[in-house]
Amino acid sequence: MDEQEFGYIRREIQSLVGDDVTSYKPSQVQRRLSVFLVRSGHAEWPAFFRAARADPPSLRKLRDYLTVNVSAFFRDPEKYAHLGETLLPQLWRNRSALRVWSVGCAEGQEAYSLAILLAESDRSSRQSHYILGTDFDESAIEHAKAGGPYSSQEVTHVTKEQVSHYFQPVLRGYHIVDELRTRVRFRKHNLLHDPFEGPFDLIACRNVIIYFAPEIRETLYRRFREALIPGGVFFVGGTETVANADALGFETVGVSFYRRRPDKKPPVDC
Repeated sequence: MDEQEFGYIRREIQSLVGDDVTSYKPSQVQRRLSVFLVRSGHAEWPAFFRAARADPPSLRKLRDYLTVNVSAFFRDPEKYAHLGETLLPQLWRNRSALRVWSVGCAEGQEAYSLAILLAESDRSSRQSHYILGTDFDESAIEHAKAGGPYSSQEVTHVTKEQVSHYFQPVLRGYHIVDELRTRVRFRKHNLLHDPFEGPFDLIACRNVIIYFAPEIRETLYRRFREALIPGGVFFVGGTETVANADALGFETVGVSFYRRRPDKKPPVDC
């Protein structure tokens, strides 16, 4: 794929689905686009775009493919164990309730995993935590708001007790029970263009930023830091690291976890 062809594809995708693929790593997104075209059954992109304009489901498939909506409940269970056993108790020391943001939440698996973890590790039964799940994909957000359905494969890392307490069996798998579903708010959000809420005690952004170009990643890391309270925790994917974490104002507090350091106070003149 040469630069001219990629430029044409980029403009068409921006026009049709509103996703600016220039924010992603060029080599990675070009590979994904080539694979998608083969799977679509079209020999060339102009043919796909002509057909897709008259077929909205094809556009949704392209958007979903680009936004990489692949997730599961309690993905990387050992990371959630560290979060629940070590980091959440530290966050609760001076807080009556926590504010949590699941970024790129796909169909809600991560946001609901965090809601379950908060419910089970909060021994004082405070259920006033604010839990927000956001994603660029509107269809994924609607699925999350509905609380499912989720397949048996997606709940592989959920214990039998948790399934019994937080999930309702349905014909196509499981739904989140209403008591838990109503504790999580979901909405569409574009990381590159929309403002960030804040401050949060915990931000989970797992396997999302790795798809962006390096300069975009650093900008997002800085914005996430600003969206955290001093001492707040940033939770990334199992194979991710925050480049230049110290320079960005983070300290490592476990594999996949970074804590926002307090801002340095200027020296006081004597």
